[in-house]
Amino acid sequence: MKDKVNEIRISYKERITSPFWHTIKSSKDAAEMLHELWDKDTIQVQESFKVILLNNSNKVKGIYQLSKGGITSTIIDIRLLFAVVLKSLSVAIILTHNHPSGTLKASQADKDITNKIKKAAELLDIRLLDHILIVPNGDYYSFADNGLM
Repeated sequence: MKDKVNEIRISYKERITSPFWHTIKSSKDAAEMLHELWDKDTIQVQESFKVILLNNSNKVKGIYQLSKGGITSTIIDIRLLFAVVLKSLSVAIILTHNHPSGTLKASQADKDITNKIKKAAELLDIRLLDHILIVPNGDYYSFADNGLM
């Protein structure tokens, strides 16, 4: 029993090669892509928190849904967030979540979790580019555009 130990293996598989990845040049680019891909059956029903994973050229490697919550909130586990970021070898991220109510205002809880994630990202040399709030009609609020990053 002493010399038996579990093996840990980490992998990332590309299904779409990098020349075809979408490049994010602005918060509008990110918001339009997110709204297009968001499940229209749930965007006005319950909050979801996702992360856009980016390479060094701000090309989208993928989008990961970290959590799905209730009508007014969702839980974000920062350890799981960075497990995904590190596993995908991403160097930059954009946080996003929806407000089913249609409110385009960052709550104090939104600001607090963003700051907490920003501090963790800095320790890991990962760039946190933005946190985008999406509402059902496609409008958005960008933390970066509003000086909150």
